[in-house]
Amino acid sequence: MSEAVPLAEVWRGDFLESVHRGHAVIADATGTVIQAWGDPDQVILPRSACKMIQALPLIESGAADAFRLTDRHIALACASHQGAPIHTGLVTSWLSALGLGDDDLRCGPQFPSDREAANALIRAGQMPCQVHNNCSGKHTGFLTVARHAGADPEYIDPDHPVQIRVREVFEEVTGEASPGYAIDGCSAPNFATTVLGLARGMARFAAPSTLGALEPAATRAVRAMLAHPELVAGEGRACTELMRAMDGRVALKTGAEGVFTAILPERGLGVALKIEDGATRASECAITSILVELEAMNPHHPAARKRRNAPIPNRRGIEAAWIRPAQGAFSRG
Repeated sequence: MSEAVPLAEVWRGDFLESVHRGHAVIADATGTVIQAWGDPDQVILPRSACKMIQALPLIESGAADAFRLTDRHIALACASHQGAPIHTGLVTSWLSALGLGDDDLRCGPQFPSDREAANALIRAGQMPCQVHNNCSGKHTGFLTVARHAGADPEYIDPDHPVQIRVREVFEEVTGEASPGYAIDGCSAPNFATTVLGLARGMARFAAPSTLGALEPAATRAVRAMLAHPELVAGEGRACTELMRAMDGRVALKTGAEGVFTAILPERGLGVALKIEDGATRASECAITSILVELEAMNPHHPAARKRRNAPIPNRRGIEAAWIRPAQGAFSRG
């Protein structure tokens, strides 16, 4: 078994201050490894980086069409949004169309990471609701599947029909039996796989004909993400800015604890990475570096420079440190 390797570094002056190690894989839909860093067989929890897989039952079950969902709804089902009005408004109207409300969600409340939305709540003396949770789109998708199937409302139960189907499609897409699950920050089960399995899954979204009956659902999920990057994350966020920078040619999804995935339809490739210490700054630097390595991302684009070879200012705004691709990890450093 290979160990995690350096993928991102922080330099302060002439001193290497921090090293972020991890595992990463570029694969095709057959599971052939195009390039790897660390251990492709490392078992990880993909966290929110697999939301497009979790959204597949919403589409393939017929629930999305039955409730007349648009690509905006599908993008939000794949999202880790920041609780801006563009996100919470759509979730609220979606729940209303189902005849449901905030209390029917099981993701828990969360203060918006969108500053204006958070400040608006504070000024109004209000606490956040569950619709503000970054996973509320995914959970509303789960509720839609449950309502369509006539299942009970406790959709986050691992033995609920919704989660049973999520696990089935997860294993089909990744090409691996999941060794188990843990409970995610939003209370839904999060099924484990290897870094290679996750990369293979992303490649199958990039080449959806390899997914058989799931092809239409996977095609629609990717189309929705590419068409609505503002819903997948939000203004200023890595997923949104990087997807825009690549002109809708690559779909990206971040996950907690240093996970990131990418879908490259033009190349039929998928990428998955996991930073060992869980640092978001490192996962953003590493995914950007891999996209530069694949010549999918212009290294000089402001969205790339914001996360790769990027200054870290101190309290006075002085560029005191830099986060960079690890030396020797990428040929296009």
